Amino acid sequence: MKRFVIFCTGAFIAGLSFSLLSAADEKPKMTIKEVMKNHKDKLNEKFEKGEATKEEKAKLLEGYEALAKNKPPKGDEKDWKAKTDALVKAVKDDDKAAYKKAVNCAACHKDHKPA
Repeated sequence: MKRFVIFCTGAFIAGLSFSLLSAADEKPKMTIKEVMKNHKDKLNEKFEKGEATKEEKAKLLEGYEALAKNKPPKGDEKDWKAKTDALVKAVKDDDKAAYKKAVNCAACHKDHKPA
């Protein structure tokens, strides 16, 4: 009986650890390519101009949050994280000036887009 209790306790701890690790390693809702479609749809420009609807802002934010969860195709992960976090914060705060600074496409593509 004692061995059974020890076995069950160990199995419970192992299962709990696995589920916590799985939750921390959550997959992004969108790929980088899907997020960039928002830019092709000009959502970024509408947000900059203050013309984006509440739904469009939510879609843009969801995309940037997914972008932040993706791994960069190339380049430094810390730099990727800083750039994507700046986009998320600017949209969350509805800060147009911070967004214009953060949405530097050329800098991000230069550092992170594969050739």
